[in-house]
Amino acid sequence: MNLNADRLRELQSCYWDGLLKGTIPFWLRHGLDREHGGLLTGLDRDGTVIDTDKALWLQGRAVWTFSTLYNTVRRDDAWLEAARHCLDFIRTKGSGPGGKLYFMVTREGQPLRMRRYTYSECFAAMGCAVYARATGEERAAEEAIGHFARYLRSLEPGGTVPKVDAHTRPMQGVAVLMTTIVIAQEIRAALGDREVEGRTCTAWIDYAVARIERYFYKPELKVLMEVVAPDGAVIDHFDGRTLNPGHAIECAWFILHEAKLRGGDAHLLKLGLGILDCMWERGWDREHGGLFSFTDLKGLPVQEYVAEMKFWWPHNETEIATLLAWQLTRDPKYAAWHHEVHTWSHRVFADPEFGEWFGYAHRDGRIATRLKGNMWKGPFHLPRMQLNCGRIVDELLAEGV
Repeated sequence: MNLNADRLRELQSCYWDGLLKGTIPFWLRHGLDREHGGLLTGLDRDGTVIDTDKALWLQGRAVWTFSTLYNTVRRDDAWLEAARHCLDFIRTKGSGPGGKLYFMVTREGQPLRMRRYTYSECFAAMGCAVYARATGEERAAEEAIGHFARYLRSLEPGGTVPKVDAHTRPMQGVAVLMTTIVIAQEIRAALGDREVEGRTCTAWIDYAVARIERYFYKPELKVLMEVVAPDGAVIDHFDGRTLNPGHAIECAWFILHEAKLRGGDAHLLKLGLGILDCMWERGWDREHGGLFSFTDLKGLPVQEYVAEMKFWWPHNETEIATLLAWQLTRDPKYAAWHHEVHTWSHRVFADPEFGEWFGYAHRDGRIATRLKGNMWKGPFHLPRMQLNCGRIVDELLAEGV
């Protein structure tokens, strides 16, 4: 299967209309809290607010989304104002003791939860970087570097309290490394190849990719592991064997994107495609379609009780990965995979009546909840997919495919 010009034009309309007529208007209409600042994400299907607590990591994601649209699509003042609205909330309500950002606060900004992770800093760094590019504001640029530095320091030994006792069962996770890649990519694109904590952004990308390849990617097992022992060994317990196909495929497209930026770098291309190939095979549900949320390295039952559910975001990441893989290789396999994931996810999750996507489906594709947003779902994975895929399709059509 290949993507011809007629199909690409269909996809072009789907992605750009979905983004600019569905997803973004939904969040501008229903999400912005004009009274207390920031973004409300506890939304029912039609945008009705059903919970007012705010996740700080979603505020940073919203800053990234609206600023990126302003920088790359058109200079729409409503988008820049939405980004500023969310960034102001982070600045005034986000910081806890020592400057670490909260994970969750009340509508008014009173603290509710401080997580041991630094993912609030991760997305604040990305958001501040692209906001600085949009506005030329040096404060935002400095904040981007500061948030990234705090994030990187959390990766050092003792920087984050481990999930389990590190003396009993030491382990390392791929999530922090793949996130390092995307933060560094965003800061570099917006602000240049800045040095942070002793390395340039490009050097941090190289560092993270090398560790992913050395410790987590196991081509002999055809897998990208989520967690491994410090030496890369498989931890033969529930947590150690649990795979997250969507997460791994997201990592794959970060690496493929870096390969593209470097003119088709052969090593990065091979690594990204290898991860995509093996995790598609491990994650795609051949009976009902869609990506499983979790699978087991050995094909054993998974401890996670939502393992067979289908979440919106892995499908978003897989749409990007398969389309990007086809752009870089023209391998018909990736066109076929893209068609499968695109068709399934748009049939299951898209809501043409109210805009945005539902987030959670049962294995057979029945929607599990009509929620459009919560502490985990906001304006990020879906608009990022629509934007990235729209750009790729535009490039392919410009090439005369």
